[in-house]
Amino acid sequence: MIRRYLPKSTEELIHWYERYISPLSLIAGFFADNLVLLRRVDLLRSNLLLIFYLVLSMTGIILINLIEAGKWKRRWVLAVAPFIPIVIQFAFGGLFSGFLSLYSRSASFALSWIFVVVLAFLLLGNERFRKLYVRLSFQMPLYFTVLFAFFAFFLPVIFRAIGPWMFVVSGISALLVITALFFCIEYLVPELARPQRLRIMRAIAIIYVVFNILYFSNAIPPLPLALKESGVYHKVTRIGTEYQLAAEQQAWYQPFLFRSIEFHYTKGESAWIYSAVFAPTGLSTALIHEWQRYDIASKNWITTDTLRFQINGGRDGGYRGYSIKSGITPGKWRVNVKTQYGQIIGRITFVAVEVPAAEPTVTITH
Repeated sequence: MIRRYLPKSTEELIHWYERYISPLSLIAGFFADNLVLLRRVDLLRSNLLLIFYLVLSMTGIILINLIEAGKWKRRWVLAVAPFIPIVIQFAFGGLFSGFLSLYSRSASFALSWIFVVVLAFLLLGNERFRKLYVRLSFQMPLYFTVLFAFFAFFLPVIFRAIGPWMFVVSGISALLVITALFFCIEYLVPELARPQRLRIMRAIAIIYVVFNILYFSNAIPPLPLALKESGVYHKVTRIGTEYQLAAEQQAWYQPFLFRSIEFHYTKGESAWIYSAVFAPTGLSTALIHEWQRYDIASKNWITTDTLRFQINGGRDGGYRGYSIKSGITPGKWRVNVKTQYGQIIGRITFVAVEVPAAEPTVTITH
């Protein structure tokens, strides 16, 4: 009597419970990655976790193709075979959630929303991909995607350097690894790999080109740099190791509104932009504050001032710096926080409004 309520095989067990296991493991992995393990790109535990996911998914891809080709026919292997797509799904889910966490923290959403949305789609769509994980033509392009996304920030941390040339090296590294993996699978199961070689090569080539287009159009955030804090203030003062910021009083919900804040100034007053940019330990690079004013007549942003300064990585709260704009005029303003190669790490936007008397301010310490 009880037997009919028990699964008769692992396939039946998975069929019964996969609708619950997949979403729960995805949610648990997402919160574990975001809240505990993936706070910084230069932490050993963060990179070890992502490398573990990469190795786990690679192992699963090799095993599932060996079983699919009938190279492994032992009973215990066939018993665990139905679980392998779920393991691969879990590994890719962990990678996509980790990448979404790291890239979204670095992104200037106005420019990088395309790449962040793609990562979010891959994360949320991961549950729907389980049946596709048995196909080599799906496995290889997807694995190349996670390899490229990983090397794009891992290699700059290792070599303590950023820039277009480092992104090119990241892409070449991903190509070398995926090529080695394909040759390995082709050697083990040529009957599966060779008929799909051309399709896989085309898919990987398309992904490689898309990654480069997104990067050089500023749609991929410039990891491992990340904007931690930023804002427009009436004065910025450095006292010892602390920065004191004179800020206008705002409602608690103001940061959650998708519109520019108002900066109220008196005639002759200056505007101060403060930013704290995280960089990995050992990385030293130049940053730029690019001040721009919106010209209503031409409907374009006009660059008025550019300030360049050097930062050193390692501080959890980011390397702090500021720039000053004297002779501010009414209208829309924005300040792009950029790398020396022109990539935008973040953007501060505000509307300058001239008032007859100074606004009351509060002091914020960073």
